[in-house]
This record gives sequence, C-alpha cells and structure tokens, in this order.
Amino acid sequence: MLCIVLALAAGWTDWRTRRIPNWLTVPAFLLGIAVNAYAGRWQGAKAALLGAGLGLVVLLPFVLLKALGAGDWKLVGALGAWLGPSRLVAVLILAIFAAGIMAVGLVIWKKRVGRTLRNIGHMLASLFTLHLPGPELSLDNPESTKVPFGVALALAVVFYVGMAAWPMVH
Repeated sequence: MLCIVLALAAGWTDWRTRRIPNWLTVPAFLLGIAVNAYAGRWQGAKAALLGAGLGLVVLLPFVLLKALGAGDWKLVGALGAWLGPSRLVAVLILAIFAAGIMAVGLVIWKKRVGRTLRNIGHMLASLFTLHLPGPELSLDNPESTKVPFGVALALAVVFYVGMAAWPMVH
C-alpha cells in the first residue's frame, strides 16, 4: 500500500507541477530497500536493489536523450525498490501503454496531429542516420507537448496492485 501512496503522491505532483521532487523519490527509494530488507532479509534486499537498478538502468538512456525527466527516472528507481524487478517490468509496460494513450489524447486535444507526425518522421530519420534529433524534439523545448509520465506510472501501479489484490478479495 505504501507503493500506491508513493505513486499517487508523485502522480499528483507531476500533474500539478510537471516535476517529481527529490524529497519524495529519495526517501521512498531508501525506505523501499529498508522495508524489503526487513521483511525478506537478504532476498528482500536483493530484490529491492535489483528492481531499483533495473529501473534506473533501463530508463537512463531516455533521461540522457532528454526524452524523460530525471524526476520520473528517480521515481522508477524508487518504485523498483518497492516492487522488485519482475513487478517493475509489468508496471513499466502498463505505464508505457497509459502514457501512449495519454499522448494520443493530448495530441488530438491540442490539434497537433500533423506536427506530431512530422516530429515522428524527424525522430525516425535521426535514428536511421545515428544523429540526435535536435533541440526542438526535446523536453527542454518549452513549446513541446509533454505527457506527465509520473501520472502514467501512478495509474499503472494502482492498476497492477489492484489486479494483484483482486484474487484475494474474491
């Protein structure tokens, strides 16, 4: 349940401010490791460290390319410390789907379908030519439309934990 509280607090903060602060992610990261180590001894500590490490390593390239904010990255590390590696992978897959749905809705709502398709073309061309796409396709661009990934992560955690708890309810 503490993982849900963390995800909801981060999602709410990301929704309102488009930032996920260190005062939320760093203590959650350390507490996730400590709680898992206490509950599961060495195996719990190992799962927490592997989950945190997996989340941080997998998403680091996106942070370096400025396609993902550092707060989102640290949140995934903290969630990994709570969930462990296998659960984190499931939550990340759900979060990617949620972010995709949010992105499509935002593009349609802001009437940026044409611009978005052109940007996707620029990104694909950059990928095939092994060049960075340029600052106009970065989170640093103030005109870019951004999806709060913390919100997608919060939705994914609530859905995943809810589905995991469903058999216990029935």
